[in-house]
Amino acid sequence: MTDAHPAATNASGADTAGETDRLTRFMIETAGVRGVHVHLHETWRQIRERAEYPAAAAQLLGEAVAAAALFTGHAKVDGRLSVQLRGNGALRTLFAECTAAGTLRGIVQLSEDGGEVSRDLRELGPDAMLAITIENPGLHGRDPVRYQGLVGLESDSLAGAFEGYFRQSEQLPTRLLLVADEHQAAGLMLQKLPGDEGDDDGWVRAGALFDTLRSDELLTLPAATVLNRLFHEDGVQLLGDKPLAFACSCSRERVEAMLVSLGREEADAAVDAADGEAHIRCEFCGQRYGFDRNQIADLFAASAVQMQAPQRVQ
Repeated sequence: MTDAHPAATNASGADTAGETDRLTRFMIETAGVRGVHVHLHETWRQIRERAEYPAAAAQLLGEAVAAAALFTGHAKVDGRLSVQLRGNGALRTLFAECTAAGTLRGIVQLSEDGGEVSRDLRELGPDAMLAITIENPGLHGRDPVRYQGLVGLESDSLAGAFEGYFRQSEQLPTRLLLVADEHQAAGLMLQKLPGDEGDDDGWVRAGALFDTLRSDELLTLPAATVLNRLFHEDGVQLLGDKPLAFACSCSRERVEAMLVSLGREEADAAVDAADGEAHIRCEFCGQRYGFDRNQIADLFAASAVQMQAPQRVQ
């Protein structure tokens, strides 16, 4: 996709056209195609600044965060959707999550032995795994409903792997472009509508236009500009958008529950090792939670009372 007009810039020369963090859903009715566009600027900056990653690992994380947001615009998500990648080499775990409210977080864990992180998914090791997980709240106080789909790793890229997943699991042709640099992350997803909607060559035509989009254009241009330039002849319709932002779901209550699950002996040992006060740091947002010996004792005392409480009215 080319255009004679340069992208808008601010006084420092940095691009400002696509800085708004948003998810945009759209339809190309005559072609029988639906899609989602995601652009992340401030959200990606906040995720990115919380740890120093090798360039390849950071790019994979940015693409995964964009993908998680895209998929919440495609699937019915009332809770949260996550993308998780596990490997046996330099990259051990990559996790990206988007909630129904549009909040995102992500993290990469690397091997302590070091080594070069590869962007080629086929080089992650024999036991590598890529999964998409949706967790929706249960009805009437029941446990959350969890669905997980495993994604094959025959492709060298996240976009290619996810295309294969949707093609095989949902039997729907899908195109994905995911891109991230130091400052921004973005994604575009096209999917053929189920059934016979659209003209005979609508999907082929949309795919050919999709292939003209450059990564730098997806990063720097607003959603409306990208979609209108690509699909204006088929009358692209914007179906609505929502803001995206960084947020973490950690809380002191969750950390307390985790400590109780470890058991009293291990929780006390953590306090002893920390010379009187254990500090637990959330790897996603950096928030620290401190617990001294008295607070640990109170936690387990409260837990014991809850376990002894009657299960019905007496």
